[in-house]
Amino acid sequence: MAEYDAEVSTDPLYVLRHSTAHVLAAAVTQLFPEAKYAGGPPIENGFYYDFDLPRPLSEDELGRIEEKMAEIIARGDRFEQELLPHPEAVRRFTELDQPYKLYWVNQKASEDELVSCYRTGEFFDLCRGPHLASAAEIPAFKLMRVAGAYWLGDERNRQLSRVFGTAWFSKEELEDYLRALAEAEKRDHKRLGRELKIFTLDERTGVGNVIWLPDGATVRRELERWIVDEELARGYQHVVTPVMARLDLYKQSGHWERYHDSMFPVMKADNGEELELRPMNCPHHILVYESELRSYRDLPLRIAEIGNNYRWEKSGELMGMIRVRSFALNDAHIFTTPEQLHQEILGVMELARYFMSTLGVTDYRYRLSVRDPDKVKYVGTDEQWANAEAALTSALESMGETYELGVGDAAFYGPKIDFQVRDAHRREFTNNTVQVDFQLPERFGLEYVAADGSRQRPVMIHRGAFGAMERMVAYLIEHYAGAFPTWLAPLQVAVLPITDAQVPAGQEVAEQLRRCRVRVEVDDRSERVGRKIAEAQARKVPYMVVLGRREAESGELSIRNRAGEQSSETLEDFRTRLLVEIAERRLPG
Repeated sequence: MAEYDAEVSTDPLYVLRHSTAHVLAAAVTQLFPEAKYAGGPPIENGFYYDFDLPRPLSEDELGRIEEKMAEIIARGDRFEQELLPHPEAVRRFTELDQPYKLYWVNQKASEDELVSCYRTGEFFDLCRGPHLASAAEIPAFKLMRVAGAYWLGDERNRQLSRVFGTAWFSKEELEDYLRALAEAEKRDHKRLGRELKIFTLDERTGVGNVIWLPDGATVRRELERWIVDEELARGYQHVVTPVMARLDLYKQSGHWERYHDSMFPVMKADNGEELELRPMNCPHHILVYESELRSYRDLPLRIAEIGNNYRWEKSGELMGMIRVRSFALNDAHIFTTPEQLHQEILGVMELARYFMSTLGVTDYRYRLSVRDPDKVKYVGTDEQWANAEAALTSALESMGETYELGVGDAAFYGPKIDFQVRDAHRREFTNNTVQVDFQLPERFGLEYVAADGSRQRPVMIHRGAFGAMERMVAYLIEHYAGAFPTWLAPLQVAVLPITDAQVPAGQEVAEQLRRCRVRVEVDDRSERVGRKIAEAQARKVPYMVVLGRREAESGELSIRNRAGEQSSETLEDFRTRLLVEIAERRLPG
């Protein structure tokens, strides 16, 4: 998004990073006079600026740009606003030969309004502000990397050089951030996922499609079993619905009208049908509701599915397992009476918190995402929106939770509570969500028979209590640095005979554990036991059973965990302890 199109904020950190982005652009245009500058907003943890240059920038040039930025900061160039009539703004950017700025002048400013621009030394930019008084007020910054970015995010447009940076109020804060970033890089799910053989990507399946390798499939299977069992225990009914439908279904729901650019191309069947891969599960679950006449005694009806979804994400935005084109979503839709709505929202919130606390996810906040009354993308009456927002607000407040308001972040059909999770890279993403919807029941004419025999309209809750498998497993790889809790670990126990003579005893130990559904392997290679231990630790195996002649004869096992702690136990004692740890889903450490 171009800077002039971005939301304006007076948050001090926003203003600092916004100002630093302008200093970056000033430095680049001094070093590369032919540069065309497109836009540079603050983002989470930093800022970026896009440039059109005769050749792409390389990261080797960041040091040189930083030096020029330091000169501008030392000189204390001031940020000076100029309000220009529209024709004058057009003339200025035409003379400067800045076509991207001309685009935004004509897109975002009407001919009868003053256009806000800022000057920083010799650098002149289209910008609403606000900014610091001068560049001298920037205490600590660093340029991080260069990437390619298509103008307006459209692959058909020219690719620009996007320079990312970060800025902080002190050198200590900057150093702390860089240390945390270095630690996060060690946890990067793409590297660990490859090393631990969790997943792979192969363009022969199409970009953005994850191949779950055996160990990754084990992690996913354990998560799915846990989720389904827990939801069944809480009154959900699990279904399996098709991954595609007639295009008419998504037209009726309104998704095609609003999101067709991010949906897969329509497929034409030989009978003339237009079929579409589903981008979400809600219309399919509505069909489950419609499959029979419902009574008030059937409500709340909780329909759940771990269903595959497909979205046409731009190729430049795909990243590992975090941003993909096909994903499995732990999704559910609850159909309630208005009187049941409050309690059902509380139930969803409690389930989502249970999932996250069990997995050790603690760094998150709540956002109440409501509509922006100045925008027209929403459907429904003011009364319906007010009731939906009141129901979500009441649930948050009755739980004693603090939350932030996200104006404009609502879905087109209703407001929602978002669990905003921060990952190892300090990036924030929406994981769990609770959405109240009066609109889709209206569009599909859903009904239930009330106690007085009348036909009434149910309220629909869209609910994701766990999130997408791909994104959540990526998060967990980084959160645990690949060392999954024992219950999730692909391999829970490695049995390591010291010599070939102990292999039969090792196989007997493995068989006893395997009968208890423990995932166990015997490393029967003719290798030094030190190497076997090192390789098991590299695989992040929670427990290693080292078997020498003494252990084989005495029945006392030498147990070593992946932290290097050792103990001596009987097989029975170790098995009991292990099974309790797995059953309780204990966190590492």
